[in-house]
Amino acid sequence: MLDRIARSQTSAHREVVRAQVLLDAADGVGNKTIADARGVSPVTVRSWRESFEAEGLANWGKVAPGRGRKPTISDETVAQVVELSKTPPKGKTHWSCRDMARKVGISPASVQRIWSELGIKPHRVDTFKVSNDPRFSEKVVDVVGLYLDPPEQAVVLCMDEKSQIQALDRTQPSLPMVPGRAGTMTHDYKRNGTTTLFAALDVLSGKVIGQCLPKHRHEEFLKFLKTIDREVPKHLQVHLILDNYATHKHPAVKRWLESHRRFHLHFTPTSASWLNQVERWFRDLTEQNLRRGIFGSVPQLIASIEDYLEASNEDPRPYVWTATAESILAKVARARATLDRVVNQN
Repeated sequence: MLDRIARSQTSAHREVVRAQVLLDAADGVGNKTIADARGVSPVTVRSWRESFEAEGLANWGKVAPGRGRKPTISDETVAQVVELSKTPPKGKTHWSCRDMARKVGISPASVQRIWSELGIKPHRVDTFKVSNDPRFSEKVVDVVGLYLDPPEQAVVLCMDEKSQIQALDRTQPSLPMVPGRAGTMTHDYKRNGTTTLFAALDVLSGKVIGQCLPKHRHEEFLKFLKTIDREVPKHLQVHLILDNYATHKHPAVKRWLESHRRFHLHFTPTSASWLNQVERWFRDLTEQNLRRGIFGSVPQLIASIEDYLEASNEDPRPYVWTATAESILAKVARARATLDRVVNQN
């Protein structure tokens, strides 16, 4: 066991050194030599050896009573910080470390340490919205069923539009990254027009069919459907997961679908874009290409998006869906119950 602790990368440093000291002692090395080699005092070496001879590994890792720094903040003060954190101070939306420190009479660092240890984050707010779609359960079961058990002789595509992508150019040239300094770009920018990206993610392969079009109307949606029709082999059925945007249900779209029976549309619930896997791909596109991109024109923007599409399809990585419909419905039910309880309290 001492050998394992002495080589450990996760045990406390003091325990690793102590194990190394005892192994050295077992090899017959003198206390002074061990102390110099391991960076401790001869008194510490002697104490560890005597303790090991008397107790072995019985109390290994335990701190003797009375050892260590005494707490300087009382339990009552910690409880006060926790209780105050539940309600924001007057005129403000949340507590800051300095505001809380002044209120309870401790340092801002102490407040931060208490919040960190207890997982309290007054400065953060997570966004959410519970869908009120009357067919929520039915749609969740339908979409998740396609993810977990896709039909044979078919392709399942998650489709959506990323509209109003701006071609942003900076007002001054950017500086490249060099050792010791990050790359730079101006905080302000020039707008050089927009484009809309239509994308369909194959949930099994991770490949994406994408097309940039100038607008976001049913005409463009029809054009993209025809692109999908050309890209997907004719012998495969096409199951398309998409949201409830009006252009997806336009009469012209419905007429086209009637003459292309291999297309099957599956709509996600309203306010549930998280159920569409292509939204994850859009996030990656934004973080890896658009956010720090510099585009002098819309054609430059489109060329950059197409380069990203090509690189993504050269090494596609499908997103692994693990949540069952039952677990999603149970989670949403809990969220609705919590919301109802809060509304009733107010």
